[in-house]
Amino acid sequence: MSLLKSVDQKFFHSEIPAKPMGKYAHFVTIRVTESYPLFQTDGELNKARVRAGINHRETISRLAMFKRKQSTPERLTGRELLRNYQIGDWEKCDYNVDFSKTTPDCVLYGFAIGDSGSEKSKVVVDTAYSITPFDDSHLNFTLNAPFENGTMSRQGEVTSRINSQDHILPQVFFPSIVTLKDPTEAGFLYVFNNILRTRHYGAQTTRTGRVRNELVGVIFADGEIVSNLRWTQKVYDLMADRGQIQAPDPLNEDDVLSAAQEAISVLMTEECIPHTDFIGDSLTSLLAEVKAITSNEIQLRELLNQANVESTQYAQKYILKTTSEKSKKGSKKGAATSAE
Repeated sequence: MSLLKSVDQKFFHSEIPAKPMGKYAHFVTIRVTESYPLFQTDGELNKARVRAGINHRETISRLAMFKRKQSTPERLTGRELLRNYQIGDWEKCDYNVDFSKTTPDCVLYGFAIGDSGSEKSKVVVDTAYSITPFDDSHLNFTLNAPFENGTMSRQGEVTSRINSQDHILPQVFFPSIVTLKDPTEAGFLYVFNNILRTRHYGAQTTRTGRVRNELVGVIFADGEIVSNLRWTQKVYDLMADRGQIQAPDPLNEDDVLSAAQEAISVLMTEECIPHTDFIGDSLTSLLAEVKAITSNEIQLRELLNQANVESTQYAQKYILKTTSEKSKKGSKKGAATSAE
């Protein structure tokens, strides 16, 4: 049964296919920092030196939000929901330790368990870059760990538990496109819901890292579309030409969303693939329909159950069967070696 009325069912598969079939759903998103998150590797904020815009050719350093900094929190949000509603083999799943191989999380986001099997992710996420330069998007904070009385000294001794750390500022914007390959309708809504629900990204997610996802569009196509970097550069061009980038002041969110929508629309006219865009009024209608489903507990449970049925059927056909065959081959090979 169709859950969405605003989207043509031709964009979805009736079941998860085993091979790439050329259907892509792209979630065109602006990630907005709302606290002081950390996207870092080896103790330093991730950054890249790139051209500022497509037309503005000066080189700048930008903050980088690596793909796993985006996909991991979103898939953990979905796993939490599956556990909450006790759907599928939620008890068997232990992230990065032991995967059940059958849940929507395992099938859509992929897994790798050494010789026990693996599944390639159907959710494609690439590195996202800040619109504003690195120097205007971060701040260094001094951190301390006081004693019980709230001071940094006790009985005449001063603690050395003082450190400093670069943090990303609030209202820094990261254009990011999340792609779902060969979606079913339930799989599409599962990933969509994870993006809308996820609120914390980066390190120390229990204390900071608040990030809000603002959807700019949903694009269905028969191939991949423009990269995060090129979209970011186009947004920079539009905002710079309008005098909307006034460092070190934060960007105005309304200006960013308007430029992001215009930029992706322009860039899509340059693509060489067929595509159907939900941007502007058509996106508003789709978002309202999706939120009506995901905010209703009964409908949400039905959605999760349908996604789990599809992922379990896929796993039984293509994952568990393959793993079992490999085990049998390994046993026969071992027996032959013993006989020799």
